[in-house]
Amino acid sequence: MVGSNKGIRMGTMVLVYALLLATVFCMLVPYLWMLSSSLKLNKDVFSFPMQWIPAHPRWENFVDIWTKIPLGRFIFNTAKLSVIVTILQLLTSSFAAYAFSKLHFKGKNVLFLGYIATIAIPWQAYMVPQFIMMRSLGLNNTHMAIILLQAFSAFGVFLMRQFYQGVPDELCEAARIDGLSEYGIWARIMLPLSKPALSTLTIFTFVSTWNDFLGPMIYLTKTDLKTIQIGLRMFISQYSAEYGLIMAASVVSIIPVVIVFLALQKYFVQGVAASGIKG
Repeated sequence: MVGSNKGIRMGTMVLVYALLLATVFCMLVPYLWMLSSSLKLNKDVFSFPMQWIPAHPRWENFVDIWTKIPLGRFIFNTAKLSVIVTILQLLTSSFAAYAFSKLHFKGKNVLFLGYIATIAIPWQAYMVPQFIMMRSLGLNNTHMAIILLQAFSAFGVFLMRQFYQGVPDELCEAARIDGLSEYGIWARIMLPLSKPALSTLTIFTFVSTWNDFLGPMIYLTKTDLKTIQIGLRMFISQYSAEYGLIMAASVVSIIPVVIVFLALQKYFVQGVAASGIKG
């Protein structure tokens, strides 16, 4: 009987691992296809049967992408927006989350629920009013419009608040007794303890801002202001698309995202798990 149960558990584990491997394979195939296509001529990208390893890799694609379009400028603009927005969201989300989790004021729960409820509203629903507001402020066709619109995040506040809920209130009370202000408690106690949650929010915010397409497309029309995601469209002309160059530029564009994730991935799972301790 014991041997039978052990065999069932072993079979279940094998099935689970097989499903996980199949899932990982399905997720990696598009990236492998992108990498393979980045080393091909445009006419060979959709050839059938597909040649995963090109017989004659075209490394020139990774040179041409810098001369066909101002890719360096696009990467700089994207990095600038991603870093600024990420820093602002870390500051505003952690600061607001501290107030919602550790301070007591009238209407706190109602205000928090109302703010979090905005997550359920798709951005497309208030996209036009936002554009009209930014245009009336004279911020259309500027990076400042995107920075202001993305500097605050209801999801970030929710994530950080859930993590702060797991920090004992006694730490804050002891700090207040010692004469530390609320700003000091936030900066000296809460922030150092919330590195996993901050790392998780950094990954989500940086990746979201780096990959944003619709926002820059609406607000940025000058070539010098465009981001990498908008710049990729410049490889598409009226009658054709240079898929080899598009794939090469796409490979270059995901490198910063991979670097950020690998640098913070050890905190990622810990941050997500800790943020769900309390509701």
